[in-house]
Amino acid sequence: MATRMTKLLLILSHGGTALLGFALGIYLLPILVEPAAPDLMAVEATLTTPLFTTEFERQREDSDALHWGEGQLRLYSDTIIFEGELAPGPDYRLYLTQEFVETEAGFLALKDRSIEIGAVKTFDGFVLNHAFAVNDPRYTTAVVWCETFGQFISSGQYRP
Repeated sequence: MATRMTKLLLILSHGGTALLGFALGIYLLPILVEPAAPDLMAVEATLTTPLFTTEFERQREDSDALHWGEGQLRLYSDTIIFEGELAPGPDYRLYLTQEFVETEAGFLALKDRSIEIGAVKTFDGFVLNHAFAVNDPRYTTAVVWCETFGQFISSGQYRP
């Protein structure tokens, strides 16, 4: 009986350790492979005045300790620049939506009518190019979304 209990405890402890290691790997891998952040000042020196600006705030309804964004998003005629921080995570994407959302359910309801601008690979500022989306008056809000886990990260409404 004691050997069965010992085996069970070993299985549980080793399984728990493996699970913890896997979870830490998922969290830390994006941080370890993150490319260098773009030089926002150099990029903006070549641009004119932004068409729109908005703020990403930590206090969004579905933001939490692991899923948040904080900073300013500036939208130019063909470039989008974010100056701030995002919680590290895998497979972030920037979308433009037709309505302000701050929850996973809200974004999922609009995702098929949203425009994906591109992948966000850095967590302390990013620059993305786009062809036309910002100029389309139907789109009002920028959303950072984690594709892999279906998690809302942050959003900001740039057009009323």
